[in-house]
Formats: sequence, structure tokens, C-alpha cells
Amino acid sequence: MKLPGFIKNNIVLKITSLNAVVITIRLIVSVFIQRLLAVTVGEAGIANIGQLRNVIAMLSSTSTLGTFSGVVKYVSELKENRQELTKVFSTATLFLITGSIVSALVLFVGADFLSDYVFKSTEFTYVFKLLAVIVPFIAVSRVVNGVVSGLSDYKKYAKIELISYLLASVALIIGLYGYSLNGVLVAIALAPIIQLTALVIIFGKTLRRYVSFKNFKLRLDYKNSLLAFTLMSFISAFLINYVELEIRNVVTDDININEAGYWTAITFISKNYMVFATGLFTLYVLPRFSSIYNRKEFNHEVGKIYKTILPIFLLGMVLVYLLRHQIIQIIYPNFLRMEPLFKWQLMGDFVRLCAMVLAYQFLAKKLVSSFVISELISLILFYVLTKYFIGVYGTEGVVIAHFIRYIIYLFVVVVFVNLYYLKQQPKDVT
Repeated sequence: MKLPGFIKNNIVLKITSLNAVVITIRLIVSVFIQRLLAVTVGEAGIANIGQLRNVIAMLSSTSTLGTFSGVVKYVSELKENRQELTKVFSTATLFLITGSIVSALVLFVGADFLSDYVFKSTEFTYVFKLLAVIVPFIAVSRVVNGVVSGLSDYKKYAKIELISYLLASVALIIGLYGYSLNGVLVAIALAPIIQLTALVIIFGKTLRRYVSFKNFKLRLDYKNSLLAFTLMSFISAFLINYVELEIRNVVTDDININEAGYWTAITFISKNYMVFATGLFTLYVLPRFSSIYNRKEFNHEVGKIYKTILPIFLLGMVLVYLLRHQIIQIIYPNFLRMEPLFKWQLMGDFVRLCAMVLAYQFLAKKLVSSFVISELISLILFYVLTKYFIGVYGTEGVVIAHFIRYIIYLFVVVVFVNLYYLKQQPKDVT
């Protein structure tokens, strides 16, 4: 089937439309799985699943020493230079080996402590020991995904995402029916192996075309270049997930674990539609911003992205809000207390989307200080405001904090992007 002319000539829409197919299928499967989980393991189980997902997201940063965005950037810039690309991959591999070994040791040795801290019980010690074995798969999968994103190979990206998600979902259902919550946690821990298998099968030949494995040697040519991204990834992947994990602990301690389950449920819904934007940002926005060097072109590109995706997201979010009662009944029956969370979560996510487009300039131009300061402000605000608002509004206070935090974050990002171009003004060629 041929694409309509407007979509055919607009790479943002081409990626968006293809991504929409994948996300729609994922959404249908996710609705089915989330309902199964809600009915089978309840609010407490949903909260524990959220904790484990945060841990795995943190490991995607520590196991690679945060090289993902750096790999995306340098692959997009050097994809025609196989020799330099091999050097980037070589350095990333050394980072991967170091990060994987350290992460695996921490997980294995500290399994009892981590289980008690994350799940409030040592019953799940085995999960962390299993993750210690799986860490290298998480790391390799993350780096190869960075290559796919850097090449903007959105068709293969979509295929990999869909196949790995469907296979991981099958594993989760088997685990759920075989061993209840324990089986689900094991299935989630094993998901990175499934994703890596899909990556190798679908993307293996393409990777060999760009990276020379015959002459592959472990070197640190791009050490300094990638280290800047290590710090940024520590903030964006590790600290963000750590703060989410800690906020879930706060809700559990200050209210109860069921309320933590309601907040986890609304964040699951949020992540299902926000992943639509994440794919577009890594496949298009980051590589595109990396190749832009003047303000006029940057403003034009931002305008194009905003005009293309913001109306789509706004419409989608309005529909989610209007259908919130039906969504709860379909996905999370008996989770009626999560209904007040929708309004603030959706408004916060829309503002977040506006800010994220601009914030990708920090990654594209390696603006470490701007990125770190803006993200730390966002995270500190989220945690502090949550602690305050929980005392006043209960669980709803978490999503109110989410909304206020992103309004301030958007303002901070706009200021930093403007400061960057003010400094670059003499160099602009317009």
C-alpha cells in the first residue's frame, strides 16, 4: 500500500505513522496483559512489577556506563565512515564490559539488601541474582539499539520493537499462569534476552555492514566523547528511575501499597503512549539535531516537529481523559481510585512532550551542564513536591507534582537552549 503524498514527503510523519502501527499493536497486547495482571496479582503486584521495571531501566544505564545517546549521536554523524564507526563501537564495547561486570557484582553480592529495599521483603532475592546473569544481555541490547537509532533505520526499529515485545508478552503470560507474581518477575527479567535475540536476527547483517568486526579491537579512541554521555545517562536513565522507585516507596510507606499500585497503573498507561514519542525522538530528533548548527534551521525543525506531533498527541490525550472510566474498567477493573490521577498525569505528559523536543538539543550538542542542571531541577522538584503534596492530596499529590515539575522544567529548557544559541550567534551562518 502506497503512503499518501504528505506522509511520503515528511520523514517525521513516516516514522510517526509506522510507529503508530507498532504502538497500536503494543497497546492492544498491553491492555490485555495489564488486565490479566490487575485481576491476578492486584494493586500490590502491580506496584512490585513497577519496581522491577525501574530497576531494569536503571541497569540499562549502569551496564553500558550510559553510552546509548553517545552511540546514537556518533553513528548518525559517522555512518559513512566505517573505520571511525568501528572505533566508536569498540570504545562502547569496553564501557559495556566494565559496566556489566560492576553491575553484575553489585546485584549478586547485594541481592538480599536490594530485595528488601526495592520490594520490602527478602523473598525476591533470586530476582536480583537472575538479573546479575542477565546484565550483559541488557548492555549489548542497549548498545546495538543505539546503532539502529543512529542509522535512523525506523523500519527495522519498528520490527524489532514489535517482535521482541510480543515474545516478551508471551513469556510473561506463561510466567503468570505458571507461577503467579514470581513468574511475572522472572519473565520481565528475561525480556532483555528476548530483545537481543530479535536484534541479532533482524539487524545482524546491517550491523556487520557498518562495523568492521574482522579488524575489531578493544580501544578507547572515543573515551572522552562517550564519557560526557555517561553523566547525562546517569541522570536521565538511572536517577529518573531511582526517583520513581523511591516515590513508590514513599506512597507505600505514607499511605499503603495499594495506592502505590494505582500510581504505578497510571504511569503504565502514560508510558504506553509516551513510548510513541520516544521512538520518534531517538530515530529522528536526536540524529537530526546533531546535524543542525544554526538557530534558524533549529527553530524551523522544532516548528515542524511541533506542528506534526503535538496535535496528534493532544487529540490522543483528550480521548484518554474522556474515556478514562472505560479505560479503568477495561484495563484495571476495581482500580476505581486511580480516576482522579488522569487529569494531572495527562497535562504533565503534554508539557513534558513539549519540553522533551527541545531538551534533545542537549544530547545532540553534548551540552552536559545544561542537561544535568535541568534534569536535576526536574527530579528534585518531583521528589520534594511529591513529599509535600502527598500530605495534602494523598496519591493525587504525586501527579500534581508531576504537572508542576514539567511546567518549570519547560521554562528551564527554553532558557538553556536560548543561552546556547546566544553564545553560538557569531558562528551562525544563516
